[in-house]
Amino acid sequence: MKAYGRALLMAALLAGVAGPAVARKDKDEAPASQGQNQGSSAEPANPYPSTYRAYPGRPTAIRGATIFDGEGGRIDNGVVFLSEGKVTAIGGPDTPIPADIAVFDGTGKYVTPGVIDIHSHLGDYPSPGVEANSDGNEATAPVTAHVWAEHSIWPQDAGFSRALANGGVTSLQILPGSANLFGGRSVTLKNVPTRTMQGMKFPGAPQGLKMACGENPKRVYGSKGREPATRMGNMAVNRQTWIKAREYQKKRAAGKDQTRDLGMETLADVLEGKILVQNHCYRADEMANVIDMSKEFGYKVTAFHHAVEAYKIADLLRDNGICAALWGDWYGFKMEAYDGIKENLPLVHRAGACAIVHSDDQDGIQRLNQEAAKALGAGRRMGIDIADEVAWTWLAINPARAMGIDQQTGSLKVGKMADVVLWNGNPFSTYTRPEKVWIDGALLYDSANPKLRPVVDFELGQIGAGDVK
Repeated sequence: MKAYGRALLMAALLAGVAGPAVARKDKDEAPASQGQNQGSSAEPANPYPSTYRAYPGRPTAIRGATIFDGEGGRIDNGVVFLSEGKVTAIGGPDTPIPADIAVFDGTGKYVTPGVIDIHSHLGDYPSPGVEANSDGNEATAPVTAHVWAEHSIWPQDAGFSRALANGGVTSLQILPGSANLFGGRSVTLKNVPTRTMQGMKFPGAPQGLKMACGENPKRVYGSKGREPATRMGNMAVNRQTWIKAREYQKKRAAGKDQTRDLGMETLADVLEGKILVQNHCYRADEMANVIDMSKEFGYKVTAFHHAVEAYKIADLLRDNGICAALWGDWYGFKMEAYDGIKENLPLVHRAGACAIVHSDDQDGIQRLNQEAAKALGAGRRMGIDIADEVAWTWLAINPARAMGIDQQTGSLKVGKMADVVLWNGNPFSTYTRPEKVWIDGALLYDSANPKLRPVVDFELGQIGAGDVK
């Protein structure tokens, strides 16, 4: 647990975690159809429920700031009012602010919804990055749909607090690695200090299925002298696995008796739309193959991750309602990344497809605003003029939609979670960093308050980490 959060955590525990900002009851989080009329293969409803509860907050207003609402809107000299864990009001300078509440002057500063990272390995590849902590890839078979990333997450990973303080990250999806064609289930977290993974688990967020194309699976298993060793082997194993999954799903839906199979449960839930497919895939031709495969077996790809050649098939992504989760300028570190270009994000955006900035990196997650800025600048230099407030959708509502949490967060709309960042300047500037970060209306980071600077227990007493920043 992070030292700066102990007082807030104790307050929440003593208060019985009651109040209007608490999560929905755990029983409301399970898909309604699970566990009913499915015979001996029925899944237990929500076996690892979220225990997330919002930290106590207080009514707060920020006024005089430039506001990016996360959905492409901008308000100059605006006001945001937070209360009971929600965004209560947002508007121009005449927006009424109740008396006797905390008011922060945002003059010359910017307010955005919290940054959302759709692709992270914090917690399952935590810091320190040693072999004993390497828990992201179950690289023992090309199909490991039965594993869940959440069961590897270490809440004391210092990367969580770094992402909060340096990057303004308030929610993130933790995925298994990309060694396998079917890597397992992902989990979405709220970026708060807790003792357990369940205490971070975003209430009601759907799980994802991590899949992977291309070099990684064929390299890992080809080097072991087993299938898949080629791209055609990748596709063949994928298709054979989906055939088995369809049979399992049909029997389950009909209530026929069959032995529970954790991997087949995952894939059956994908076929029924309960789990979202998050597909690691670099090359345009492979993404096109996967789109056809999804139509063959009746599932939907939610997002292609890394997708350095997304610009080549931006129209296909748009027409099929698939997001592209991308870096600003990473390319060339392996053959399938060779055709990456700096203009990838703006080209995908201009085509009308869903563009997202992601990290896949413990350092990059602290600078996603700068990743977006690099892509924004590259687009402008080639004549694609995207407004700052529109580009912020790459970090806010777009990843929220691709993670299935856009009704709760991802934009500053009345009634949504008060996940908010006050930046000390334009967030697309290299010189800008978060000044304050609220999650569900609770102030969890304040650059001016040493008691609200994140330190994890693992760092305490270690020279150069934790005690001294």
